Amino acid sequence: MIKTFVKDYPYIHLGLGLIGNTLFVIGSILFLERFSAWHHVAVVIFIVGSLGMLLGAIGKAVTDLDKARHDRSERQR
Repeated sequence: MIKTFVKDYPYIHLGLGLIGNTLFVIGSILFLERFSAWHHVAVVIFIVGSLGMLLGAIGKAVTDLDKARHDRSERQR
């Protein structure tokens, strides 16, 4: 089921990556001294953004590996 989800919906990986990157940047900005009152929120946003980036990258890697394996088996036929 997960393999089908990862393979059939590649735009979800892209979306997770983009959301993760956006949250990562926002969290990074909130770490600036000017926003010191927002430090706790910055940490949470930074971690959630990092997780989104990681999940997007993992999904993309799984998709790429599956495609490469499929291409390799097609060439061997």
